Amino acid sequence: MSGDENDPSAEPSRKRGGSALYSGPRKKVTSSNPLVLHGRHFGRTVFAMCNYPALLTGGILRLEELQDSPIEDYPADVRREHRVFLELVDSYPSLLDCLTNGEEEDIIHVGELMGKGASGARGDDTKTLKSAVLEWLVPRGQALIPPLSRNIKSDRGFNHEVTGALLCPAGLDWSNVETKQSLKSGETAVRGDQWPMFLYAGYVYDPEDPWTGLLRSEILIFGFKHVFTSPSSVDREPTATRSGNAYLHGMKSVTKGSLAYIATQVRFSLSSSAVFSRTDTVTDSENFYHSILDLLEDPDDSQEVVDLMTWWTRRIFPNSSSSQRGTSKNSALSKIREKRAVLQEQAAIGTT
Repeated sequence: MSGDENDPSAEPSRKRGGSALYSGPRKKVTSSNPLVLHGRHFGRTVFAMCNYPALLTGGILRLEELQDSPIEDYPADVRREHRVFLELVDSYPSLLDCLTNGEEEDIIHVGELMGKGASGARGDDTKTLKSAVLEWLVPRGQALIPPLSRNIKSDRGFNHEVTGALLCPAGLDWSNVETKQSLKSGETAVRGDQWPMFLYAGYVYDPEDPWTGLLRSEILIFGFKHVFTSPSSVDREPTATRSGNAYLHGMKSVTKGSLAYIATQVRFSLSSSAVFSRTDTVTDSENFYHSILDLLEDPDDSQEVVDLMTWWTRRIFPNSSSSQRGTSKNSALSKIREKRAVLQEQAAIGTT
């Protein structure tokens, strides 16, 4: 996915009729500072494929507009764009002051640096996952038949029995000869919002309950560990992964953006496409990414999403406070808390 960069000369999305949450044209940036590093992490964990100069420029202009009208009056895509903008400025100290007090070229430059980081991270992850994913296609110790090249992707996707089964849209039967041939030939076009089987635990889809096992597959867990807690942590519990991206950025829980990001990266690594392109209608990666986020941000599915994110954080960050379960019964800690509660209750009665 490294072929995607941001265009610092792009106008705000509201002027171009598009959204800043979609990639802009390619533009190389050579300068480097902490904003680049922040862009790498922000792209991986919050929003991966957007035009950062347009996002920042549009966000600053919108702050002025919101003095007269609430954000609820804007279309859904603009509301999401503004949420991403606010999350970006809140995640970097003094960034909002810098943007509001700077000139337009300063805002564009900041966007360039953020975009360089996000785009560089995507490219790095795409490169390493292309090879790593081959180790996760069959159980350890078994051979992949026929074998796949680590550097050439043309035999992947629907051209291979294993990757084809994983990429087959849920609801279609990969074992059906006609279905398989139609997918392989391209006669059956697969859109980004037609989710593949590899998203499901055990690669099993229940049409009666599409939430069952969704985004809980083993290959997603491997991909997440590979990117965020270090490639070596795929084969063991993530304990002292001091050099991992999550550790370096103080990440202690799985985010919706990071889950959508990994799903998109794994999907692309399984595909036969050699280079990510925002105009690629075969992989349709941006549509896929947005469709995953649409679900994870849908208020109607909030309880399922809470359960899903809790499950993920316990799997990836078992020692973080956000993944801890309740205090063990009959432990010293539980006794201390019980005694404290009794004393507090007695004190409260005594003061009434």
